[in-house]
Amino acid sequence: MILLFQIFILVCVIWASAYFRARMGTALASAGAALVMITMTSEFVLVPWLLFFPVAILFFADDLRKDKITRPMYEFFKRVLPPMNQTEKEALDAGDVWWDGELFRGNPDWESMLKTSPPILSQEEQDFIDNQVETVCGMVNDWDISFIDKDLPEAAWDYLKKEGFLGLIIPKKYGGKGFSAFAHSSVVTKLASRSGALGVSTMVPNSLGPAELLLHYGTDEQKDHYLPRLAKGEDIPCFALTGPQAGSDAGAMPDTGIICQGEFEGEQVLGIRLNWDKRYITLAPVATVLGLAFKLFDPDSLLGNERDIGITVALIPTSHDGVEIGTRHYPVGSPFMNGPTRGKDVFIPLSWIVGGQDFAGKGWKMLVECLSAGRGISLPSGATAAAKVAYRATGAYSILRQQFKTEIGRFEGVEEALARIAGATYQLEAARITTAGAVDAGHKPSVITAIAKYHMTESARSLLNDAMDIHGGRGVIQGERNYLANAFMSTPVSITVEGANILTRNLMIFGQGAVRCHPFVYREMQAASNPNEEQGLEEFDSLLFRHIGYGFSNFVRSVSLGLSGGRIASKPVAGVTGYYYQQLTRMSSALALVSDLSMAILGGELKRKERLSARLGDVLSHLYMSSVVLKYYQDNGQQAADLPYVQWNIDNNLYLVQKALFEFFENFKPTWISRTLKRIIFPYGAAYKKPSDQLDHQVVQAMLCENELRDRLTKNIYIGDKEQPVGRIDHAFHHVLSTVTIASRIRKALREKDITNGGSLEETIASAVKAEVINEQEGRSYLLAESLRLDAIQVDEYEQSYIRGESTQKVKQEPEKAA
Repeated sequence: MILLFQIFILVCVIWASAYFRARMGTALASAGAALVMITMTSEFVLVPWLLFFPVAILFFADDLRKDKITRPMYEFFKRVLPPMNQTEKEALDAGDVWWDGELFRGNPDWESMLKTSPPILSQEEQDFIDNQVETVCGMVNDWDISFIDKDLPEAAWDYLKKEGFLGLIIPKKYGGKGFSAFAHSSVVTKLASRSGALGVSTMVPNSLGPAELLLHYGTDEQKDHYLPRLAKGEDIPCFALTGPQAGSDAGAMPDTGIICQGEFEGEQVLGIRLNWDKRYITLAPVATVLGLAFKLFDPDSLLGNERDIGITVALIPTSHDGVEIGTRHYPVGSPFMNGPTRGKDVFIPLSWIVGGQDFAGKGWKMLVECLSAGRGISLPSGATAAAKVAYRATGAYSILRQQFKTEIGRFEGVEEALARIAGATYQLEAARITTAGAVDAGHKPSVITAIAKYHMTESARSLLNDAMDIHGGRGVIQGERNYLANAFMSTPVSITVEGANILTRNLMIFGQGAVRCHPFVYREMQAASNPNEEQGLEEFDSLLFRHIGYGFSNFVRSVSLGLSGGRIASKPVAGVTGYYYQQLTRMSSALALVSDLSMAILGGELKRKERLSARLGDVLSHLYMSSVVLKYYQDNGQQAADLPYVQWNIDNNLYLVQKALFEFFENFKPTWISRTLKRIIFPYGAAYKKPSDQLDHQVVQAMLCENELRDRLTKNIYIGDKEQPVGRIDHAFHHVLSTVTIASRIRKALREKDITNGGSLEETIASAVKAEVINEQEGRSYLLAESLRLDAIQVDEYEQSYIRGESTQKVKQEPEKAA
């Protein structure tokens, strides 16, 4: 009995130490102290000491540990370590780890996240959005851009240049706006809510391209020459990376530069002879300066002993001899300027390399470091813009459109789709703000921005499908009234660029996250690849036992949180959301355990098991998206109207986390391990369900009336006046809501036969006024609201010659005709 008691005490001390993530030395000291105390208070029993001493000796006896454990593990690790090419290594080195590290390690510090101040627009930034951005949105017509001109109006281009839209991220000392990442995101969101082409034409110069590359790596001479010109719109930039044979696999690009002597400005200088063939390059047809990525070679060793120098980036004026631009691609749904660029035997001086000669061969590192931040700004902003428009307009349309004498938003089938739009819009806005705020705080979270790019563009695709389903023919028929079709059609563009979504999900999110976010794996990899073997062994030894302790802690925490249903996890707040913090911590611990074990079993093979790693990436992604929802809720004062949106999103995300883990367990081998893991993490079976029908109903209500939450979620989009696509439906929505009680009295009077249903609406209203059901002013208000409602649900119609492009004469339905 004493033996069992002492073992029980020993296990409890070790278990508690592991759960609370005590250091290995601290845990062993605590266990030893506990054994001494229980031995002194009872009697000496050999077995507990036999369990304790081998571990303690191996931990504290450095030479013995290194010889018997560390060295064999070090040699094994080096053998199983997957080969890594230079582009993969530089991708891993790019950026940094932020909140993703907390989520991946199984014990997120929620207090630290909630204490982080949310990003706020400066007065200058907000004024720019309210004035210049509003103005340029009013200068364009998305229908004319997409159907007639296939480009922005010249006046809009001139305004973008004059007002500094192309230099949002360029510091003021170079003539730029010097805006924050949050302001950049907010500007792009509003522009994209009016026209995808307008948004893209602004986001590209401010995202991955010459300006950002120059700011981080350019020489002083390059900065002083180009940045003021880019800020003023005197130069229009493009950046060429993708080609017919190399897209996501940049290392396969066949575009080359050869170090050689050549003539430049009448003199023989050392430079580069370039050959390239690029496509899908945004702004290339109108660009004046080309950022070009290519592989640089020095076959004659003119720069040094290295012949294969590597990927390099140069800036080339498009007026330079041999540069080919001008022809266009035609992107689906959004005819922004995009096209190929080519060059054959184009000679440039070495000084045109971004950063000068010292940065030759460092191009890929430069690109992925810039992309690690920018990928989380531009495309997620466009996705959020689509969501905001869909949320505001679809909710309004669901009130204006009636079937079976009922507003379609009241039908449960429509309500189900509306709920998905509502929940997704809330989450997208939360993710946009939080991710941009992280960039403004100085982070370059490569994994987080990959999550944002993938999940936000995919979410926009899904909610646009729902919005189109609800609108039916109103969404299908293109024309000046349509506010959905172009966003719906152009969605594949955002899915494809800056890392295709299939690649991002299957290779990048967990592929990078497993290495970068893990507290030990990346450092162990660096130790194993250290050319100085003894130094590498020393580094590896310092990490190994800590890694073992970390793995044991993950096991303990997953068992404890699974058995307790997460209720023992700490939480930063009380109330309903406190439960969600606990459940996210529980799933974070599960991710840490499953990731560590799968990497230990599969090693480098996990990299090739894309579908397994994608599912673990989904878990990390949904944990992050849940985090931003809770952060947004906290930052906005935990308002009662927001709570159903928080519940809907976290319920949905936890269900998706569970689904991803279940699918992982079903496909992970060996089977007995996957079954054991499933039993540890979900000891009582499935723990989470999709949002309920009642919760769907609650989140939809804010879409169907005017309120603070609706306005906040759709802030900084372009609505315009009642002649604009969204403005028209918003204007009608306002008037219909203002006459709800009038309409109710008229319907009641008709049911009770107090008034007659005349041959026209005007006659019915006259009857209601005569019977004193309503007064004359109310009658006029109701007639106006009905006229606006009927106008808002109309679609455009045109002469056939106009559709064929043979005439500019249109036939437009007028409100009077519609009424």
